[in-house]
Amino acid sequence: FLVGGSPGLTGAACLAANAALRAGAGLVTLGVPESLHSQMEIKLTEVMTTPLPEADDGTLAALAAGPILERATRADALGVGPGLGRGEELPDLVAQLVRESPVPLVLDADGLNALVGATGLLKEAAAPVILTPHPGELARLVGSTTAEVAVHRLPLARDLAQDWNVILVLKGARTVIAAPDGSCYINPTGNPGLATGGTGDVLTGVITAFLAAGLQPLQAVVAAVFCHGLAGDLVRDEVGGEIGFTAGDVIRALPRTLNSLLSRAKG
Repeated sequence: FLVGGSPGLTGAACLAANAALRAGAGLVTLGVPESLHSQMEIKLTEVMTTPLPEADDGTLAALAAGPILERATRADALGVGPGLGRGEELPDLVAQLVRESPVPLVLDADGLNALVGATGLLKEAAAPVILTPHPGELARLVGSTTAEVAVHRLPLARDLAQDWNVILVLKGARTVIAAPDGSCYINPTGNPGLATGGTGDVLTGVITAFLAAGLQPLQAVVAAVFCHGLAGDLVRDEVGGEIGFTAGDVIRALPRTLNSLLSRAKG
């Protein structure tokens, strides 16, 4: 179950949902503000959609937590954030989802921004939590600067993952994955073409799909980040460089990437 979207940001939610399908999730449902629901039913064919209570500005209301949590009881993983916006009620919504989600929770984009000033609540999480910030988002969460985050990527990710009891995916040139037990991974795949808008939303969909497939959270995250980068490398090779490919291209490359890896494993 994925939750996101707000006026002007429906594309991010669609990218995450379509990426989850292409990454092997059998069924994907996308929850969006109710006024956007009819648009999403036109934009999405294979993804199921559900309308959620919204605030006056068109972003999700805090009251959406109830329907989201109820729907999550019938899902294997919950991803929140792509295109969510900056509504006033979103911090309360995200706080309740962190505290009560019955399934592993992936927080990305504006789902992370809703945690600014309230990261302490991550220690109250009911289920495993995965955070997927880029350096700017992490800088906002810790009250630092993007430059400082860039200088201290590995130790900062490791320390925060332990302090917050989360799996932290610090995106960038060689994405860092840090776990609550202090272990860290540096991803070898990917290229600068993945800096294009929307590829982070794609990663959210892939991680959520791998969680839904039954992998343990850390396994799911490490595998998803690797496969997401590998799909980006496949697109780069197909277009002859790192310029001009899109998040949609990465989504379309996911089945080939995953099936190729599976073929090698069977061989």
